Amino acid sequence: MNDRRPPDEFADINEAVGEEWEAETTPYERIRHVIAHTYSPVSADTVADDARTAPKTARKHLNTLSDEGFVETTPGEQGGTLYRRSPESLVVEEAADILEHVSTDELVTRIQEMREQLTEYRSEFGVDSPEELAVNQTNQAFSETESLQDEIDPETIREWKTLRRNLAFANAALSIGNAEQFVDSDRRSTDDGVPV
Repeated sequence: MNDRRPPDEFADINEAVGEEWEAETTPYERIRHVIAHTYSPVSADTVADDARTAPKTARKHLNTLSDEGFVETTPGEQGGTLYRRSPESLVVEEAADILEHVSTDELVTRIQEMREQLTEYRSEFGVDSPEELAVNQTNQAFSETESLQDEIDPETIREWKTLRRNLAFANAALSIGNAEQFVDSDRRSTDDGVPV
């Protein structure tokens, strides 16, 4: 017979962590954190609840993030605005991460390898995209007049899609890296007194 209760400090650990997060961050930081993980449109009220702030504050910061391109807005069914993270901001974040870990030369090499792999997929399966491959496979499965080819492993379709996505991120990183190099070299030219 044990009547011991956990200490009050452990009664609601989630609330304690939430209070600590609220004390150590600004409403803007919390809203940005919440929307950074929001991929389906939600109301400002929903973001405010998750970010532990008022809906008016959430709306203000969400509109700022929308102006910056971090948030995408859509009209809601009841006329309100819905918010979600913009796909473009994901690409920029992924590209920045790539640039932090991969040199430009290595990135160029990887892009070439990915392009070659995509060409191999197109050649091997006789279609231009993994979606087209999946549709063809489905159509063949239902067609009685054609003989069914060996079934394509769903993992192959997933790998092709992932490769295509990774190539897009790598191309974006290379573009951003080249733009940064151009700006840096232009800045050095101006700083050295060389006319631009």
